[in-house]
Amino acid sequence: MKPISIALIAIFCLSTTVFPLAPARADDIRAKLLAYMDSSAGARNFSGSVMVTKGDEVLLSKGYGFANVEHEISNTPATKFRLGSITKQFTAMAVLILEERKKLRVEDPISEHLEDTPETWKDVTIHHLLTHTSGIHSFTNDKAYRENMMLPQSIDEMIARFRDEPLEFEPGSRFKYCNSGYFLLGAIIERASGESYEAFLKAAIFTPLGMKDSGYDHPRTILPRRASGYQREGGELINAPYLDMSQPYAAGALYSTVKDLVRWDQKLRAGELISEESHKKMFTPFKNGYAYGWNIRERFGHKQVGHGGGINGFNTSIARFPDQGVCSVVLSNMIPGPAGQIAGDLAAIALGERVKPLRPPENPR
Repeated sequence: MKPISIALIAIFCLSTTVFPLAPARADDIRAKLLAYMDSSAGARNFSGSVMVTKGDEVLLSKGYGFANVEHEISNTPATKFRLGSITKQFTAMAVLILEERKKLRVEDPISEHLEDTPETWKDVTIHHLLTHTSGIHSFTNDKAYRENMMLPQSIDEMIARFRDEPLEFEPGSRFKYCNSGYFLLGAIIERASGESYEAFLKAAIFTPLGMKDSGYDHPRTILPRRASGYQREGGELINAPYLDMSQPYAAGALYSTVKDLVRWDQKLRAGELISEESHKKMFTPFKNGYAYGWNIRERFGHKQVGHGGGINGFNTSIARFPDQGVCSVVLSNMIPGPAGQIAGDLAAIALGERVKPLRPPENPR
């Protein structure tokens, strides 16, 4: 048995004393979580995996539906799902790690870290990219994106698709969700670190945190327990359209499991990877309640920190109440889907709030 460090013992003791649940109370919450999921999953044909924790205590961990419909392989808490935009919080963490290593500053103009940037980007900073306030046009809003999403593209080829578009507003003046901004952050991470985006995240985040089931999703790689993506169209279940993962890149190309994302939550609460100052920077909203890769809002009188993701065949959400130690993760391999609603409702139940199970959609597709 490996020795446990004093620091880890301290973290464990802190989490179990700050967020304990009496056995009867925990059993009551578990029963309510299961009842909600049994009702809601049936009403919405939910397919995916869910996990809810309070502190280090697992209140719900279960899979629903199939990871692979053709072979009738069930989803489990160990199934790997594409994350979509949940990727952005890992991209943001990578940037802050590089800042602490003095490889960049979030106040830097992006022209200091990218070659041949247009004159219109001269006032755009890394901070603007992180907070969706750059004014840069988002390539996923283009009709050409869906027409060409199956094609492998280099980083330079992808940037060329939006670099000459005019800014939509003055940098820092407005919020507009922008996948181009997080794509550019991936290129900046590579330039500053001297490694590929994938390799840096693995070395700087996933390996240190023990997130062994998380990484960059390459369709050609044989990845055990990978979920296939599906969508409902006209009432029929079909395979989701193919997407080459070079296109979402640092804005949405990662995969993970509910178990690994709960581990991510626990490590964030423990203050690992970055300093308290950087941690505060990551979770301080700039405009529209958006911080660095996270949406910040108040719910039930508490601070909720979360993010959703949507990508071909996958619908995902993480809802955290860090001050109460509550985390809810929902990863689904079917679209359209209510992952965000389910994650929020499960977290609410863990907080002792009342919620209503989801009803069947009025106009099922």
